[in-house]
Amino acid sequence: MSGLFFYLYHLPNPHRTKEQGKYKLISLLLSNRMNKQERIIVALLAALNFTHILDFMIMMPLGNYLLVSPWQFSLLVASYSISAFLSGLIIAMFIDRFDRKRSLLLAYTGFVLGTLACGFAQGYGFLLASRIVAGLFGGIIGAQVLSIVADMFVYERRGRAMGAVMAGFAGASILGVPISLYLTNIFQKDWHVPFLLIGSLGILFIPLIIRFIPTMKDHINPIKTNESPFQVLVTVCTVPEQRAALIFSCLLMMGHFLIIPFINPFLEFNKGFSKDLTPMIYLAGGMASLVAAIYLGRVADKVGKLTVFSISVFLSLFMVLIITRMPDVPFMIVLLFFAIWFIVATGRIVTAQAMISEVVKPEQRGSFMSINGSVQQLGSGLAALVAGYIVTEDKSGKIRNYEWVGYLSILVLLLSMLYGRLIFRKIDVTSESTMPEESELIKEAT
Repeated sequence: MSGLFFYLYHLPNPHRTKEQGKYKLISLLLSNRMNKQERIIVALLAALNFTHILDFMIMMPLGNYLLVSPWQFSLLVASYSISAFLSGLIIAMFIDRFDRKRSLLLAYTGFVLGTLACGFAQGYGFLLASRIVAGLFGGIIGAQVLSIVADMFVYERRGRAMGAVMAGFAGASILGVPISLYLTNIFQKDWHVPFLLIGSLGILFIPLIIRFIPTMKDHINPIKTNESPFQVLVTVCTVPEQRAALIFSCLLMMGHFLIIPFINPFLEFNKGFSKDLTPMIYLAGGMASLVAAIYLGRVADKVGKLTVFSISVFLSLFMVLIITRMPDVPFMIVLLFFAIWFIVATGRIVTAQAMISEVVKPEQRGSFMSINGSVQQLGSGLAALVAGYIVTEDKSGKIRNYEWVGYLSILVLLLSMLYGRLIFRKIDVTSESTMPEESELIKEAT
């Protein structure tokens, strides 16, 4: 087997780079299954995503506990995203010059410190400053996680790997948000508890990063290190594929996050569901999202990521309309609505990340994914600000104009779907589409 691999690896192929050839052949020989080391790394990256996403998600349901105005609350949400946007742009100019492991370790340590600061905040001003610090480092984590996955897995296997890593989002919904909210209620509605929990969990993950994440320097190009740091931004702005992918990414995040900040206030004050029921929404939705992240990632590798993405976005349009104009229904029906919404949202995020990561070469991937992460944070931050501007609160505590936020979300998601089909139809391939080429190589070798 080793001799066969050596022979196949050195067969000339003008359409495939050395690194791509190696990973595609590994993909074929392993029948699209991860080895033990890959599973450990992917599981750890999913765990890092779990804490990073949970830190962002937990702010949404805590809006009912903070006792601030809709505008102040939307500012808390947007401050994290906008600071992550700025840090991502800055770090993108340098990130591909360094080992991905060290970059991830530095970013995650800073994120943990910022989250712990939120847990000790005693006033609105200090909490706002702490959210900015957490966002500065948190915005780097997502880009590094996605870059590591994209470097480890060839595009034809990347949907499954991305699905596993994005399962951290589902885990944050299944375990993180419900447990955090339950602890908040137990400790006399003390909103500091979730941040202390996330920060403490993050401390445990830091030594695991040191132990299990390998040094990753193969992407470093000595020639690129002598270029101006601003060349990265120039390249992104001048290369049509990269520029289009970033616009698409921003639209997708805006469409997704427009309705999120005010889901809990809408359910509590407009629909009459108590705070004690809120964790059940994230539990049901997270379980559905976990299944979707694993299953849809595999399906996307087989039938095409663009196909799964388009179907997911189309179905999500109806769910947004249902959620923002929800009729008076039993709580079990509400859980069903949110479970379906979580499924389609996961489907579009997993496939979108896989397609976006393919528009750049490995030596540029860290920088591009950092910029992409920044653009996504900008999209979610702008969505929070726009939603905070549209939504108002009456004297009884009910929020108004939420349905208009839903209409805007539908419009933006529809634009992202049409734009995505335009820019990714040339690069989207399935795992079966590459099998004949590799099968021929094996026949020739034997």
